[in-house]
Amino acid sequence: MPVAQHQQASTIALAVEDLRKTFLVPVIDTLSFQVRDGEFVCLLGPNGCGKTTLLRVIAGIEGADSGAIYLHGSKLEGRQSADHRVGYVFQEPRLLPWRTIAGNVALAVERVCRSNRQDAVATAHRYLRLVGLSGFEDYFPNHLSGGMQQRASIARALAVQPELLLMDEPFSALDPENRRILQDELHRIWRETGVTILFVTHNVDEALRLATRLLVLSARPTRILLDVYPENIRDHEELKRQVLDIFSEQVRIQQGLVNASS
Repeated sequence: MPVAQHQQASTIALAVEDLRKTFLVPVIDTLSFQVRDGEFVCLLGPNGCGKTTLLRVIAGIEGADSGAIYLHGSKLEGRQSADHRVGYVFQEPRLLPWRTIAGNVALAVERVCRSNRQDAVATAHRYLRLVGLSGFEDYFPNHLSGGMQQRASIARALAVQPELLLMDEPFSALDPENRRILQDELHRIWRETGVTILFVTHNVDEALRLATRLLVLSARPTRILLDVYPENIRDHEELKRQVLDIFSEQVRIQQGLVNASS
């Protein structure tokens, strides 16, 4: 579906309103944005600008100082209200080493969806097939490559059938070849499932490769500097130059903030 048509046809999945979060310094300050159903939104910003903090607040892992987050119109208030509605893929796979790959996925389904063991295992196998791990269900994490482990973590997040999938630089630890393979696989999975994705990265090429919509974030405190739909831009090289210019400037600003505080 063309992006413009998709925007008109879909509803608001995620609404972030006037969000504030401070640790020793303000990290997020009156941030507001919306994500529509089925969008693949990349959050691009320099290291330390608050991207991970934003995902953690949306997932209820961290509390906000003020503001509100809504998922399909209902307010998310803490981990319990988000747990069964928001999937989270971390930078590292975070698989339980004493459980098989299928066991890791099935455990999430049992815990979050309250499924019985038999149904949970069947669901685990189905989503492992989706991410290309059919035949590896009985392998333990340490027997798999980093890319395969991250595939399993994506299967685990999707198996609970979340309304929103949060992804925090999930391919940053992979070599360039495997990163590109996983990017292609993720795009295929997104097309097949239609899940709404909010994907954090500090890699400009990755953001432009994956996103149906791109939000470029400032150095902390985080604000949105650019909101663009790449498919609507004819000159992709010009868009890339524009994004790189903004991003590079924010990296310099963020580095200055880090140096000043150290």
